[in-house]
Amino acid sequence: MTYETLLIGLLVALLWLELTDISPGGIIVPGYIALSLDQPLRILLTLAAALLTLACLRWVSANFIVFGRRRFVLLILFGALAAEAWVLVFPYLARGPAEMRVVGLIIPGILAASLARQKMLPTLASCAGASVMTFALAALIRGVLG
Repeated sequence: MTYETLLIGLLVALLWLELTDISPGGIIVPGYIALSLDQPLRILLTLAAALLTLACLRWVSANFIVFGRRRFVLLILFGALAAEAWVLVFPYLARGPAEMRVVGLIIPGILAASLARQKMLPTLASCAGASVMTFALAALIRGVLG
């Protein structure tokens, strides 16, 4: 049901963006967050990595001119580094349960890109709403199809 949840997440995120004009953290983020809704620590770690990524971008932006594609690539890179830093600081987590790791390598960077473009509260609220909606629709479809 993983692929189906991701596809439902894409559809929900697209509809959410069109109806509210607020990005739910990126077009693929709600699907990946929906896959981890039963692991709240994993979602918190992902959010922490996204906020660390945003802080790194603000520091770099204060010292260098960063915009466009370079800015997005830096966000993805910082997000991946933040996700991996967690495992490097606590190496036993790499062998531990998935709940103790960040969701993906690019999700924190994509979420940070939306946080940088929009205000924090609407972005996080939209991400939460779209993720819960994705989770519910995936569960409904899973229940109907058996």
